[in-house]
Amino acid sequence: MIYDFAATAPADRYKLLAGCVVPRPIALVSTTDGKGALNAAPYSFFNVMSHEPALLVLGIDQRRTDVSKDTVANIRATNDFVVNLVDTGIAEAMNVCAIDFDAGVDELREAGLTPAASTQVRAPRIAEAPVAMECRLMDELRYRNGRSIVVGEILAFHVRDGIVDERFHVDTLALDLVGRLAGGGYCRIAEPFSIPRLSPADWAAGKRARISPFRG
Repeated sequence: MIYDFAATAPADRYKLLAGCVVPRPIALVSTTDGKGALNAAPYSFFNVMSHEPALLVLGIDQRRTDVSKDTVANIRATNDFVVNLVDTGIAEAMNVCAIDFDAGVDELREAGLTPAASTQVRAPRIAEAPVAMECRLMDELRYRNGRSIVVGEILAFHVRDGIVDERFHVDTLALDLVGRLAGGGYCRIAEPFSIPRLSPADWAAGKRARISPFRG
């Protein structure tokens, strides 16, 4: 089956992208407005894009056709934000933050989450999150229908104690992160596996037949 996106309705494009590009990490983004009022909202059109410089990207739609979401408005006002990753312990609270509250409502309070002071930006991190990335706005690309692609530089990286060892190796299972599927679907990392990277010599020697985790 092939779909010509020029002839596919935007809502149907979303279903294809959200249903096939899975699982997606969830960015629970905490921000403040110019007066210091807090906001938090989850986004799954998100990922890291570079380590040097350390960059991540958020895809954010408008609240309505003529009104930007609080997240974008706050980032524009303050030039900073925090991306908090979501584990099973705060998954339900994250879902509360997704409610389309009126502007000015403190989603963290509604969800029972705790704001904690950041070290390099004004926006707070979420104390219960296993990972929090303090970010400075680097760029914003604005597209038709109000879609924004926000590029942030990661200035500070908070990780729950006991997750990272002295060699900076991360215990992925201990993070217990939640991934986004389509609709109301989510997933957990339950059965990780490794595929060693092949060198040209490995390939030439036929080692692919002996190291694939998918071969019985």
